[in-house]
Amino acid sequence: MCGIAGMWDRAGETQPDRLVTLTSAITGTLFHRGPDAGGQWCDATAGIGLGHRRLAIVDLSPAGNQPMASANGRFILVYNGECYNTGELRQALERAGQVFRGHSDTEVLVEGFVHWGVEECVRRVNGMFAFAVWDRHEQALWLGRDRLGIKPLYWWRAGELVLFGSELKGLRAHPCFQAEIDRDAVAAFLRHNYIPGPHSIYRGCAKVVPGHLLRIDRAGLEDRCYWDARQVALECMANRVPMDDVSAADRLEQLLADAVHRQMVSDVPLGAFLSGGIDSTAVVAMMTAKAGARVRTFSIGFAEAGYDESPYAAAVAAHLGTDHTQMIVEPRDALDIVPRLAEWWDEPFADSSQIPTYLLSAMTRRHVTVALSGDGGDELFAGYNRYFWHSRLSGILAAPLPLRRFTASALRAIPPGVWEGAVRCVPRKWRPAHPSDKLRKLAGILGLSPAESYLRLVSQWPAPDQLVKGGREPHGLLWDERLGKEIRDDVERMQFLDTVTYLPDDILTKVDRASMSVSLETRVPLLDHRLFAFAWSLSSNMKVRGGQGKWLLREVVCRHVPRHLIERPKMGFGLPIGRWLKGTLREWAENLFDPKKIAASGLLDPAPIRHLWEAHLAGRVDGQYQLWTVLMLLSWLERWSNDPRGT
Repeated sequence: MCGIAGMWDRAGETQPDRLVTLTSAITGTLFHRGPDAGGQWCDATAGIGLGHRRLAIVDLSPAGNQPMASANGRFILVYNGECYNTGELRQALERAGQVFRGHSDTEVLVEGFVHWGVEECVRRVNGMFAFAVWDRHEQALWLGRDRLGIKPLYWWRAGELVLFGSELKGLRAHPCFQAEIDRDAVAAFLRHNYIPGPHSIYRGCAKVVPGHLLRIDRAGLEDRCYWDARQVALECMANRVPMDDVSAADRLEQLLADAVHRQMVSDVPLGAFLSGGIDSTAVVAMMTAKAGARVRTFSIGFAEAGYDESPYAAAVAAHLGTDHTQMIVEPRDALDIVPRLAEWWDEPFADSSQIPTYLLSAMTRRHVTVALSGDGGDELFAGYNRYFWHSRLSGILAAPLPLRRFTASALRAIPPGVWEGAVRCVPRKWRPAHPSDKLRKLAGILGLSPAESYLRLVSQWPAPDQLVKGGREPHGLLWDERLGKEIRDDVERMQFLDTVTYLPDDILTKVDRASMSVSLETRVPLLDHRLFAFAWSLSSNMKVRGGQGKWLLREVVCRHVPRHLIERPKMGFGLPIGRWLKGTLREWAENLFDPKKIAASGLLDPAPIRHLWEAHLAGRVDGQYQLWTVLMLLSWLERWSNDPRGT
């Protein structure tokens, strides 16, 4: 894994020494993404500067260093990611007469651009990537991102200047970058707890859309889609072929094993995250079937009751015979990193599982350089609780609206502590996690039409425009009425929306920033695009059966581990944020929630924030997730608003 950054002064007015200095400065901000080597390539005549920080994974020799030029000198590439079908692509190029200097996937990619062209080459790649490549013949800059948004890439254009980078730190380091906060993006953030792409926190700065290429030349910009998740999903649904259970499980296991085995290629130590849940267990089971030696697995647990999955992970590890390392995190360990979150996620980000993800990454990095993860299974195979809430509530949601609204008001009136106490009577194995939050979400959707319920389920602040001064939330795919006609099944529609919004902008962003902050490469085999297509070719009954999600994936996993090891309610990777805000984090939060400080920022209305904060402290409501979203925004503002370049 690596970090890429660069600039293009299309007017060619930047002096040669200045171009080198600026390229070095913006690339240097990404040292954590690539501590093993760094390089840059500049052409002052064209005004282009490309920079790279390398985390060496495959071909540790200097032959793998970047920026890398094609053998004919036409293309100069900086690249972040891994290509998992390098062998096949290399063989095809060798048959065409290409001679290789090393064995890195970067060299295969840049020579593929020469042979097939940029767009056709990218279509052939199975991998995760973000890249920038300069075409010296056509004087054009290409920016590209993988199909599902595993790797990040930001870009900004003002006049004749184009900046790009793996993280906003790189763009901010250029003195011409205009760090103007986009109030519309802030409103979107308050709804989702992340900023949905293609937007970023800064006006005029965007994320490259997954599955897209940008081609920029002096005449303008062209956005090309080389892979469309929506089109692929709809085509697979339209051409579903009936499969019996055994045949479907066989095919899934074959695809999963191949994806995992491809992603185990590494010249440095490799392991896997293991929570003991279905997704990570599936990945580790495939790894152990392939590996000649014991697989290294890693998990963390928490001293806080109701948040510790480590015993499940340990049981799965023991059954699969992995070399397992786990760490029990004390509250102080987690609390100590809270003030540093705005530094690592350099635009507002408020999924509180960022904390355990960072702690897991930091512990794992002490032992290996690459870790496989089970992310993506919930989206592809229908694992989130909200899918089943909607199915189970279908009858209730059909009830008269006044009755639903009365029920919602009654649920809101019950203090959170009552629900927390009530679930203690339920056996631990079947005890739902975070019951007060689930009841809050239930109350939130009862008064809505079925068409509105998904949006409410994924919302932190359901009316963010009222909170952001001068902000108007941009309406993207979640408001697209055509989607309801294209994907009529409620669960499948929610799956698709999660896959193209929540997955890249929350889950994958969280894992990328947490892991790269400690120079750990993470790989996600379940997001092999062939698995995506297969999952959408399955009937809904293969994913949801008997009121339980991930049915087919569960059946494959149970070929490798006893069923009782994975059969339990979904817990997630959460933390007792609500309790911490009333205790150890209270002073920190009180400082950020100071109404005078909020008003002075000119961004938010402090009144509803203060009202919710006081209600949460009094135990009248459970506002932990809404409050955490605002706290992460205020913490980010405190870190970056007066120091946009991080100097």
